[in-house]
Amino acid sequence: MHKLDFAMPGGGAIMKLRFLAILASFGLMAAGAFAHGDKKHVNGVIEKISADSVIVKSPDSKSVEVKLVASTVYTLRVNMADKPAKPSDLAVGDHVVIHATPKGDTLEAAEVKFSHAAPAAATSPAVNKPKS
Repeated sequence: MHKLDFAMPGGGAIMKLRFLAILASFGLMAAGAFAHGDKKHVNGVIEKISADSVIVKSPDSKSVEVKLVASTVYTLRVNMADKPAKPSDLAVGDHVVIHATPKGDTLEAAEVKFSHAAPAAATSPAVNKPKS
């Protein structure tokens, strides 16, 4: 028995548990970092669509161009369910998360997950307030 264990009952066990918890959290962070390999995530709202690329405006207001290639997989999210989609289903204003592979100075989309923008709320007529 160590002196620390004797001075503080259970102290050694608590230190071991803390060490294991820290070690486990580092392991989880490392696993998350390697989960997508060399893929980059691009998320935001589609600003522009062409036959071979999309331009996405990210939450920090930066525009990122991502090339659409023959192997790109499209997934549409509707009512909390994913459905297979095609490039023609994309529209300006759609929310996207793109898993892209860096190719030189460009990004090529491996997977495009998107949901259509919510329709604009119908404007309600102004409520007439009585004059005072």
